[in-house]
Formats: sequence, structure tokens, C-alpha cells
Amino acid sequence: MRMQGRIGLITAGGSGMGRAGALRLAAEGAKVAIADVNGDGANSVVAEIKRAGGEALALVGDLRADDFATEIVSKTLDAFGGLDFLWNHLGIPGPAAIEDLDMEAYEQAFDLNLRSGLMTTKAAIPALRESGQSSVLFTASASGVVGSPMSPIYSATKFGQIGLMKSLAKRYGPHNIRFNAIAPGAVDTPMLRVFFARPDSGQTQDNVETTISQRTAGYPLGRIATPDDIAHAALFLLSHEAAFITGTVLLIDGGMNA
Repeated sequence: MRMQGRIGLITAGGSGMGRAGALRLAAEGAKVAIADVNGDGANSVVAEIKRAGGEALALVGDLRADDFATEIVSKTLDAFGGLDFLWNHLGIPGPAAIEDLDMEAYEQAFDLNLRSGLMTTKAAIPALRESGQSSVLFTASASGVVGSPMSPIYSATKFGQIGLMKSLAKRYGPHNIRFNAIAPGAVDTPMLRVFFARPDSGQTQDNVETTISQRTAGYPLGRIATPDDIAHAALFLLSHEAAFITGTVLLIDGGMNA
């Protein structure tokens, strides 16, 4: 198996893309700690992994608290004895408006999309260095590669993630820690509906599915991504198969930005 004996920590692993990735990595032999603010989601994924014969740990809390970033790394080390990969998957859509920008929502978007990944990585660096051949993955976005008229704040946080990732790849390459990012386009998850139905986005819940269908029509591959599409890409970048890949952003957008 491609991740046999590897130990990892995934933030926001209780649903959607994070859930699919946790299940995929565990199926390939990884021991995974799943951090999520939703305890039911995290525990459900852990239970599914254990039923399949794998090892997993649920860590429930809010990564807006810097102490929780330190705690989840510490508890992963206590449970499994090491750390070989970190997937900073946590993210939220954030506000859509600029003219009437809600500054509290702005700060929350930066805290969860950018600061949480920075603080979790900071806490994990010593263990990742000790691993000798480790990997960190950020879930950025296609909106971190090209601008997003629907969500400038979200786009700014994702550009920031990619800049952070590239800088860390250069800083920690000599320590055999690889840093990469995936950049999904639209993915068929509950969060996609939240994104399009934000009160300040100009959309309504009634026309969300129409909007998603219109976006699908614009993809060269004729569909939006599934969570498993993202999980397969994450598995590759976190595995030894990508041992000479660092500082890279992998677009997973069905050709949207081709």
C-alpha cells in the first residue's frame, strides 16, 4: 500500500474533500488523525476507518484558537508516535461583498484559511523534520491561481496560502520536508452550496443548483469535481511517488483555467 506505516494529520477531515481524503489515505495504510470542529463528522470518519481495519483518531475543536493547532499535533504524536504528513485542508468561503464588507467575517476567513494552516504547520515542523521524509499539503483553490470576482476575500486567502507554501518549500527543502498545494475548482460538496448561497453573494438558495449547472457547462470535461477526484490528487502529492515534487500547485479544475 502506498502509505503503509505513514502517520498523518488532516484538518477539516470530517466531511467533503477532507473526509474522502482521510478514507483514501487510510485505505492505503496511513494512520490518520482527523481534526474538525464538527465532532460528529470527525468521529464518523474515524469509525468508518476503524471498521475497515485502519487506525484513526478524532480531534475535535476550533482552529481559530492557536493552542488547538499545537494540541492536535501533540495528540497525534502521543497516539501514533510520529508525524509524516500534514494536510492543511481547513477553509471557508468567507464574505463575498467588498463595499459592505463585514470585517468580522473577513478576519474569520483569514484566520481559518491562512492562519490556521500556518500555526498547525509551525507546531508540526519539529516532528516532520524528525520524520526524515515528510510532506505538507495545503488545500488552496483555483481562485488562488486566478482572481475570483465572486469572492475576492477567499481568493486573497488562497493566494496567501500558495505564497506561504512556496516559501516554506524553499525554507524546509534542506530538511526533507516537501510542501505542495492542490487547487480545486468547483467540487460537489455541501460547502459548494454554502459558497454560492452566501447572503452577500447576490445568489439565492433557489438558484444555487442552476448556477452550479452553468459552471459545469463551462468546464472542458463537462462536470465539476467529486471529493474522490481531490482525494486521489492529495494521495499522490503526500506519497513517496511525489518525492521530487515540492513548491508545486496542482490545479484540479477540469480544465477550467486551461
